[in-house]
Amino acid sequence: MVLTQKELHDALSGRHGAAVQAQLDRAAVGIAGLGGLGSHIAVSLARLGVGRLVLVDFDVVDVTNLNRQHYTMKDIGIPKTLALLEQLEAINPYLNYETYTERIIPANAARLFAGCDVVCEAFDRPDQKAMLIETLLEQQPKTPIVSGSGMAGFGSANAIRTERRFGRLYLCGDGMSDVSDGLGLMAPRVAVCAAHQAAMTLRLLLGEHEP
Repeated sequence: MVLTQKELHDALSGRHGAAVQAQLDRAAVGIAGLGGLGSHIAVSLARLGVGRLVLVDFDVVDVTNLNRQHYTMKDIGIPKTLALLEQLEAINPYLNYETYTERIIPANAARLFAGCDVVCEAFDRPDQKAMLIETLLEQQPKTPIVSGSGMAGFGSANAIRTERRFGRLYLCGDGMSDVSDGLGLMAPRVAVCAAHQAAMTLRLLLGEHEP
């Protein structure tokens, strides 16, 4: 069954309320990294009907991604941007998806996320997280950043939380667990952290600035 744009939009408005959906229709969100965090964030935002999603990742899907990322075996070897785009278009083909299969560096971050109301940082490596946060704080002084930090292992999901830092920087996670400590990345805690990021992004888009 294929729904028309009006049918799907009417259903979203019925669930979210027309005023809320109108705000989401106009919103733009950037997602930096489409792995365990970013792929789940993107799916949540597509289900919300966020009007424009900017999806950036340089990598391809690998078998080691399947334990926690929103991909399947048929996606192995395909750029994450393209594999995720196929999934998102199956959820809501009427949104504006922009995909960039390139590595994010200080020289291109502002260009890639220009016009975004919120940027979600969803990298794996701490140095890359720091690079993007520092770059966006400097180059896009009005854009809120929602970052994931600390979701490794199989500790209690209740330890994952959202905190506001530095005015427009929001950190989601337990703030401590890391793969460098010998802890693996597992689907439940990664998905919980991604849900925190998506929920905070939603709040920001609707004008709520506190976790």
